[in-house]
Amino acid sequence: MSTEPGPTEETEPEEAPTGEDTATATGEQAGAVESEATTGGEGDAAARLSEAEAELAAQKVERERIARRKAEKQGPVESGAKLSGKAADLLAAVRAVESGAKPVAAVFSEPPAPRRPAPEPVQRPQPVAADVPAAPAAETVESVRGVLAEGGAPEALVPQVAAALGEGAAEQLRADPWQLLRVTGVRPEQADGFARALLGAECGPDDERRGRAVTVWLLEQAALAGHTALELPTLVAALGKQGVPDADAAVQNTLAEAEALVFQDALDPRAPEPADEDEERPVRVLVGLERYALAEESLADGLARLINSAPKQDGSAEDWERAAGAAQASAGELIRAVAGHGLVLHTGGEASLAEPAALLQAARELGLRAWAAAHGPLGRDRFAALLPEATTVTTVSGLLSGAAGPGRDADGALDLDLLVVLDAPQLDVETAALLTESLPDGARLLLAGDPAVLWSAGPGRVFADLLAARVCPQVASRRPDPGPLGELVSGIGIGELNQVEAPGKEVVIVPVRDAGEAVHRTVQLVADSVPRAIGVPPEDTQVITPGHGGAAGTRALNAALKERLNPGPGRFGGFDPGDRVAYSPTPGRTLPGQVVKADAEGLHLTCSGEAVVVPKDRVDQSVRHGWALTAHQAVGGRWPAVVVVLPGDATQSLTRPWVYTAFGRAARHLSVVHGADQALPRAVTEIGPKPRTTRLPVLLSPQLGQPT
Repeated sequence: MSTEPGPTEETEPEEAPTGEDTATATGEQAGAVESEATTGGEGDAAARLSEAEAELAAQKVERERIARRKAEKQGPVESGAKLSGKAADLLAAVRAVESGAKPVAAVFSEPPAPRRPAPEPVQRPQPVAADVPAAPAAETVESVRGVLAEGGAPEALVPQVAAALGEGAAEQLRADPWQLLRVTGVRPEQADGFARALLGAECGPDDERRGRAVTVWLLEQAALAGHTALELPTLVAALGKQGVPDADAAVQNTLAEAEALVFQDALDPRAPEPADEDEERPVRVLVGLERYALAEESLADGLARLINSAPKQDGSAEDWERAAGAAQASAGELIRAVAGHGLVLHTGGEASLAEPAALLQAARELGLRAWAAAHGPLGRDRFAALLPEATTVTTVSGLLSGAAGPGRDADGALDLDLLVVLDAPQLDVETAALLTESLPDGARLLLAGDPAVLWSAGPGRVFADLLAARVCPQVASRRPDPGPLGELVSGIGIGELNQVEAPGKEVVIVPVRDAGEAVHRTVQLVADSVPRAIGVPPEDTQVITPGHGGAAGTRALNAALKERLNPGPGRFGGFDPGDRVAYSPTPGRTLPGQVVKADAEGLHLTCSGEAVVVPKDRVDQSVRHGWALTAHQAVGGRWPAVVVVLPGDATQSLTRPWVYTAFGRAARHLSVVHGADQALPRAVTEIGPKPRTTRLPVLLSPQLGQPT
């Protein structure tokens, strides 16, 4: 490989979507990530809800379930010891709110309620046939339009505000103009301007309503960056930067209104309790949104149930051992581990997929109802190709929504004995909680994936937390990815950007001086060089770049690639038949596809062989051109040829996981359009994944009765 090794500096988020960018649902401040979408509507689309709608409905059921669990609790979720000072005031405020009293600022003296040693029986989420969300009433839309005009806000926000606030949206905005922050893409300074126009002299930075709204907004931004909660000092400092004069009061008011939850976690869960009862155990105080914090607790309960329960005895020990003995290398270890445990983790690269495939096949031969679920349809199809029959492989969203998979039993649990979840690093806490709570008692769960790739688009780092907690067997594959590409990517995974021999032009470096040249050379590679020299047509080549904006971001690259590969007037919302697209059926998930046609129903796409119709009013928010993707959108996919574009203005976005993910999407050929100079080797050698604040390891410790 004729490469100049080189990584980057600190991780920087991809460009935030506002307006037309909401398809990727990521935040600029949040460092939001995007990931490959799961397919929608497997089966007869006319006879059921779309997969996206069913998935959202299933998530709603799960949130309602964990909300009921919260209501049953006597106090806030805790995992540490008693607190004092400012943290105690916050806990006291929450207790007072939950009891119906007015918040107080007294020192917390009530002994913390002990966590139950074992998870309670759960009512499993049932697939629901929810109606498609109704459009806001015409009178609601008109009243919102009037209020926004009065406050000087853009009319383009009308449908988003009406949908976010629902009936009575106009009255809510008049009573609390900072509710505008609930709309994706709106920033505090924009909400401040709107509030000044409506409130006049009454508006001020010390307004309690502003403090609460900005607190919630910061927690939402943190969730977009992957955090399930924020440490109290971090949140207080962020509020100060947003011009909130009394950040402590803002946090306490937010807790008092039950718009967030407070937690205390031991700094070292392994440390013994203090011998002196007056001695306080060191803790950290966290504040989080109820939606994510309780999903994380629900996930801990579900995982503990799997780990502490003996798996159903399907097949004799001799049968399992015979299957393990017939498997090769670490595949045998994997089969033995799954035979005796409810939860097992498996790590490895692309070649290691053969091992979960061997497990799935062996389990089916032993009579188990075994299924596999991948992050998206591209991963599903790749894994299915390793099996003699692909009827038991689906996507995670298809499984949970009921659009595909084994269906549910009478208790609402998935009707299976073994579930293999591929691309496990892409599981966020909400999806993982829904999966674990959907498994029947005695089922086995295998989480498999490559720990070096980018983490999930949603909050949490479930797979990484479980690997670090060491609460269940872990099997590391010993199958290396082959060839020069495998050697290159494996080196990146351990922080080394090596030159590799590539006699078949598996890896080619194309140096460029500026972004304009990067776009020109990218189009040349996709349209001419790669098809001629490598034999891979443009439709099988994927371009990957760090962000959407900039002179060599996805927008600029897609515009240039469309002009060369499929020129047209863009009659259908900027799209023409034959355009490659990235379709996001739900926030944070992206599905590569192609435009077929457009009519009164909407924009017709084909995504991994499945027909999708995007309603006209959803096209702007959920579809963009897809010749060029970000690495977050491409994760979980793999193409015969990949062109990775590294312009000089994107060096802040480069990290080792980003480079590993982008380079690892290539199956046969990788071209690197390199204008990042030494930022590339610096990223690989020095810049690891951006930290995420999560509570899962601490929550697992008391659930399992052992240290994390």
